[in-house]
Amino acid sequence: MDDKTRTELEAAAFRRLVQHLQERTDVQNIDLMNLAGFCRNCLSKWYRAAAEERGVALSDPDARQIVYGMPYEEWKQKHQNEASPQQLQGFAGSQKASSH
Repeated sequence: MDDKTRTELEAAAFRRLVQHLQERTDVQNIDLMNLAGFCRNCLSKWYRAAAEERGVALSDPDARQIVYGMPYEEWKQKHQNEASPQQLQGFAGSQKASSH
């Protein structure tokens, strides 16, 4: 597989992942962090960092809007629930296990 095709496939898979995360508003970021070690915010930070590495100016709010499909504050108001004690406990444990 040539580099151009690989990049196109990776970009398509990324777009599908973002679409999936936008559609699955029932899945909270803390649950993603607890299970997978990353969340929508992580993805937006990676996106912004990739832009920065290529000399493209992209703010954190703009990167988050790309990932969330709307301004982050709007997403939080519509979809973010308060974390349960179990979720917070799992998050604390996952932070000890990783350097995230």
